[in-house]
Amino acid sequence: MSEERTHSTVTVPGSDLPRVTDRVIETPAGRAVGHSARWDGGQYCALITRKGLIGCGAYHVPTMEHFGQAVAIARGTPQNPLVEPEDLFEARIVEATRQARELGVRIGDTGMEALGKLLEAERSR
Repeated sequence: MSEERTHSTVTVPGSDLPRVTDRVIETPAGRAVGHSARWDGGQYCALITRKGLIGCGAYHVPTMEHFGQAVAIARGTPQNPLVEPEDLFEARIVEATRQARELGVRIGDTGMEALGKLLEAERSR
């Protein structure tokens, strides 16, 4: 019986390379991949599903929309940055692609509400 791997972090000991983490996150709405990266002076994070993603402001909505992606964005502040995927749960969606809106994501949703809508669309396919 094989064990499912649910977490991967890339760091190089003794190196100044950035840290990247991907892991399965269990939520009341279902499972998603939590992704985060950190480097000196910056970071970004996302919750990724088969239908699209909930991300921080590092993602450029017009570009993602142009390529047909369902993406919803929450933005942190210098005082309250979005660093880990779980930080997106309570953050409010401030921007979304047309494809995300067609799946029910709305400006003002929490990240968890938007995640639930993407996961529901996944189950409805």
